[in-house]
Amino acid sequence: MNRRQFLWNSGGGLGGLALAELLAAEQGPLHHPAKAKRVVQLFMSGAASQCDLYDYKPLLIAKSGEVWDPGEKVELFQSKPGVVMKSPWSWKQHGQSGKWISSLAPHVASSVDDIAFVHSMIAKSNIHGPATYMQNTGFVLPGFPSMGSWISYALGSANNNLPTLVVLPDVRGYPPNGPANWSAGFLPAAHQATMIRAGTANPIYDLFPPKSAKFITAQSDQDAFAEIAAMNRRHMVGREDDSRLEARIASYEIAARLQLSAPEVLDLAGETEATKKLYGLDNPITEDMGRRCLTARRLLEKGVRFVQVWSGADNGHPRRNWDSHEDLAKDHLEMGTSMDQPVAALIKDLKSRGMLDDTIVYWTTEFGRMPCSQGSLGRDHNPFGFTSWLAGGGVKGGVSYGATDEWSYKAVEKPVYCYDIHATVLHLLGIDHTRLTFRNNGIDRRLTDVHGHVIHELLS
Repeated sequence: MNRRQFLWNSGGGLGGLALAELLAAEQGPLHHPAKAKRVVQLFMSGAASQCDLYDYKPLLIAKSGEVWDPGEKVELFQSKPGVVMKSPWSWKQHGQSGKWISSLAPHVASSVDDIAFVHSMIAKSNIHGPATYMQNTGFVLPGFPSMGSWISYALGSANNNLPTLVVLPDVRGYPPNGPANWSAGFLPAAHQATMIRAGTANPIYDLFPPKSAKFITAQSDQDAFAEIAAMNRRHMVGREDDSRLEARIASYEIAARLQLSAPEVLDLAGETEATKKLYGLDNPITEDMGRRCLTARRLLEKGVRFVQVWSGADNGHPRRNWDSHEDLAKDHLEMGTSMDQPVAALIKDLKSRGMLDDTIVYWTTEFGRMPCSQGSLGRDHNPFGFTSWLAGGGVKGGVSYGATDEWSYKAVEKPVYCYDIHATVLHLLGIDHTRLTFRNNGIDRRLTDVHGHVIHELLS
């Protein structure tokens, strides 16, 4: 009898708990000392415009309204290049670093000295679905594990009463690809994400029985757990390597523990009024994103390894995401305002609690937007150059890495792909991205595929 069989045969939930710890321990020690323990990823779905937020280009202001000529043929996603289009927002320098930020993000601007901006991001697709997959999984095709699942696989749980990986989708719906963006792919199914719909009446589906089920009592629960444990032990005989069964058993066990832990961590009533106001819970525009960012902080505080917060939903018209083809000033104003204060609050709150030092805050989007107009008011997709940023967890604040050309069109200095960001995040967590592998269909797969370099210039 091997260790895994012994743990299952030793009985029910305790065996499952021990197995969960064993599975994490089997990944081995960290490859090097870690500077971070946890990650919160903030994903702007629909393509947030770098040249309207963080990538200041005076030439766009000087040449606004003129024919745009970058010196080469430009093929856009759904339009022909229009005229040079300056940002509807003004620009100002902030912090000791003197970083230029647009007036669309005044709250994030107040934290620029804690942030490392990466201005030379490149995507391999200008289509939302594949590009969103790429930023989340490192591949433009479906079926690959998300970064959060890889981190769960590598590090295991820091709190057995809560999931290792939690996703907080936009209350209005899913991004392109839906839950496939945070799938465990071919990794053991125990590393899939738990979705929490913060602020709704039923934030975790099926966690509690319906009120109509009066026959369910504490005693019936205990009897059911005992019977399920016995059935699991019988079913595991000869199926020790089936990760789906392990994941299902683990999910039942964590669901039982979540019935006690989830209501407490999701209840914001105990937060001070000052904290709620910091996140914008007193403003209808920022309330939803603020609630999810505050919930993310509470989850991280309780030991969740990876929390992903989405801004924007792929639900058609009127626009409820960052995909501003028709009217950038209107759409980005709504999305930017709803994002800015809550995201800045998360940085400030983590910092005030001493958590920013070992928490990575990672802000990203699937690609950027063009410096020319689409129609008269919108911007088309731009995979050739866009901005992501990192803060906390061993990241050097107040720096900018890489650059686009004078138009904010193409990355021309120190180009960066998602592989490099993923490699850097893993490095800060104590993981060598080239050694974090899982064999699938005869291939030792990695989050970074065959690519990726740690961006040492971003490390403190």
